[in-house]
Amino acid sequence: MLNSDTIRWPAPAKLNLFLYITGQRSDGYHELQTLFQFIDRCDYLIITPNHSGQITLANNIIDVPLTDNLIYKAAMLLKQYAPIDYGANIQIEKNLPMGGGLGGGSSDAATTLIALNYHWDLNLKSEKLAEIGLKLGADVPIFVFGKSAIAEGVGERLTAINPPENSYLVAVPTCHVSTPKVFNDPSLTRNTTKKSHQNLMAKNWSNDCEPCVKNNYPEVAKAIDWLVEYAPTRLTGTGACVFSTLTTLDEAQVIIKNAPSWLNTFAAKGLNNSPVNELLSTLKLKS
Repeated sequence: MLNSDTIRWPAPAKLNLFLYITGQRSDGYHELQTLFQFIDRCDYLIITPNHSGQITLANNIIDVPLTDNLIYKAAMLLKQYAPIDYGANIQIEKNLPMGGGLGGGSSDAATTLIALNYHWDLNLKSEKLAEIGLKLGADVPIFVFGKSAIAEGVGERLTAINPPENSYLVAVPTCHVSTPKVFNDPSLTRNTTKKSHQNLMAKNWSNDCEPCVKNNYPEVAKAIDWLVEYAPTRLTGTGACVFSTLTTLDEAQVIIKNAPSWLNTFAAKGLNNSPVNELLSTLKLKS
């Protein structure tokens, strides 16, 4: 039975508070240890389920073919578990930069899986949704998981953890960083020693991708050089976005007022619980 109401679903960004590459597997994928935390900056998906049997995107992203859009791909994967006449119209409010290391595409895919699982009343467990999501990208499972977590393996082994929900200033350099290019770069550190979770959480955090990205993308290096004058600053994921850890959002807003014209910035609050999972819990309580 369809849950047929139109609902506006959040798809939050994430930060990698640290990222260490601890090895490379025979299949080419990299082993890592990273700490994911959500922030309150989101894309939004407005989803109306129907009995058309079709998935339609009302405003597909420019220059991205429909069949390459992770929202569409996620919906089509989930349709394999749904009655043949189940469909949906999806509108996208895109607020997160593409290729920024904030996980926008992966978050959109995860929200699609969670939302359509609800709308289509499939009752698939989150572990199954994460398994489906992993086919779309290594970061999708964390957004399905919905809690801040240390991720290991290629990012699929998740352990919930509660870092401080700090305020952040996020800067968006005017470049698109290619994740494959970063992971194929000969200069990338690939042998950081694995640590226990206790040692990982002992701060002095860093990102093994940062030196490589700064060398190849001067816009990122320029952004970090400017922001580090105000607060500790590092790369998230493989970039291009960088973030500064601050005490309050007001502090972030003061720095934003001084931001140079060549750098887009925004303030955000760290979240240890994903807003999409909080919305889902509210909907289930009402039903």
